[in-house]
Amino acid sequence: MQHHAPTNRPEDLAALIPVLNRAARRIADSPDEAHDLTQEVLLKLWQRLNHGEEITNLRGYALTALRNQMRQGLRERQDTKVLEEADLTTQPEVFNCLALSETRAMIEQLPAEQAHLMTLVLEGESSPAALARQIGWPLGTVMSRLARARERLRQELGTEW
Repeated sequence: MQHHAPTNRPEDLAALIPVLNRAARRIADSPDEAHDLTQEVLLKLWQRLNHGEEITNLRGYALTALRNQMRQGLRERQDTKVLEEADLTTQPEVFNCLALSETRAMIEQLPAEQAHLMTLVLEGESSPAALARQIGWPLGTVMSRLARARERLRQELGTEW
């Protein structure tokens, strides 16, 4: 019987601090709020890990927890004030903008060729054949690079789509 070491250690959480800080700064209204969001998420993650939970994709889980924490803060703020009709219709767009901003930042971190392809996809070109013709690469190369880029984005963003 093999014994596996715990996959989530305190140093794993410490390594997430810069990642969470960057993401929090993009979605928070102030540096103080960003710092508070990061601390709250780290505390909740620490509590979960301390209770024996194992999280397979700690980075993705932490980023999702950060977004959820921000949403919770927005809901709590909304409970304390009267919303105008315009606020109700524009509020959901905030989360789409946050997700798009986070995705674009992750695309910029991809290897150059993958980032170039994904940028073209963002600009509206979704056909691998058209992409191959546009940049002069073989179709198989385009398809494999797109697949690798999408997989890495799924991992980085902690999504299962």
